[in-house]
Amino acid sequence: MLVESPPEQRADLTSAPPNRRVIRAFGLLVAVAIMVLVALASIAVGAKELSPEQVWHGLFQSTGTYGDVVVDERLSRTVLGLLAGAALGLSGAVLQALTRNPLADPGLLGINAGASAAVVTALTYFGVTSLSGYVWFAFFGAAAVGALVWFLGGSRGATPVRLALAGTAISAALYGYLQAVMIMDDAALGKMRFWTVGSLTSATDETITQVLPFFLVGSLLALALARPLNAMAMGDDTAKALGANLNRTRALSMLAATVLCGAATAACGPIVFVGLMVPHVVRSFTGPDLRWILPYAAILSPVLLLGADVLGRIVARPAEVQVGIVTAIIGGPVFIFLVRRRRTAQL
Repeated sequence: MLVESPPEQRADLTSAPPNRRVIRAFGLLVAVAIMVLVALASIAVGAKELSPEQVWHGLFQSTGTYGDVVVDERLSRTVLGLLAGAALGLSGAVLQALTRNPLADPGLLGINAGASAAVVTALTYFGVTSLSGYVWFAFFGAAAVGALVWFLGGSRGATPVRLALAGTAISAALYGYLQAVMIMDDAALGKMRFWTVGSLTSATDETITQVLPFFLVGSLLALALARPLNAMAMGDDTAKALGANLNRTRALSMLAATVLCGAATAACGPIVFVGLMVPHVVRSFTGPDLRWILPYAAILSPVLLLGADVLGRIVARPAEVQVGIVTAIIGGPVFIFLVRRRRTAQL
């Protein structure tokens, strides 16, 4: 849906009372502290119970059984969760601003579907079985669909509605392809069933090294787009009057969202609700100013992702529930509650 910001929220995009800025800055520090605590919990808590002394020994004397569990598994998993969570939160916030739809997420523009289709193609037709192999298929699948959505959405004449419609149509076609391939190929179905729910269990140093450049470039680009996206939120005519280049801003927003979501999906699989819920919740207390929404989303999204991952390790010991399942189970009811209890934050 296309939503114009009401006058009082438009004013908030350009200025805020000093005391409100102080509160927002303090809240950002609190969010960082919460993220650090959740990250420590992710390292300390797992499907295998370890005492604090064992965790400390494994973390700082990374030899033996404890080092294998804490450093090779939990630490890598935590780092990937921080990166992927921030990427999903930033991409969701950018897409919501781009489409002027507070309920938009990375799946709206077909990015998740593109990555999934590329992975199932790699598994089925190219014999790729390792994460280090199909992570590139996933990323380039996401990038190809992002470019196609931009082209079908009108390229230089792209509008939020056209982009959303193009993304929805492409997603439907690609998910139909996915289902057809997996029904016809039992091996592909078996290989895809864990990847498609979203998980951090595949985290390794190699995986993090491969996707880290994309996370960094996409994050910097998304943060740099805060001001032009703020101008676009006031309406196309006002944005032009303020000097914003609409086509360039939309193209760069698509690029940032594609790079961020493509990298996160390639490394972890399609994880739902993080990119949808966190920016929506953040907007409810920061207001519509993306200069605050984006940093908050980048910090609080990893809190949700890692918190869900820790919960998934605890509830099914000695096994674990994949993080994509936990975020879906928690995110659905919580998001419905937020929407029903308060007015949906406008863009």
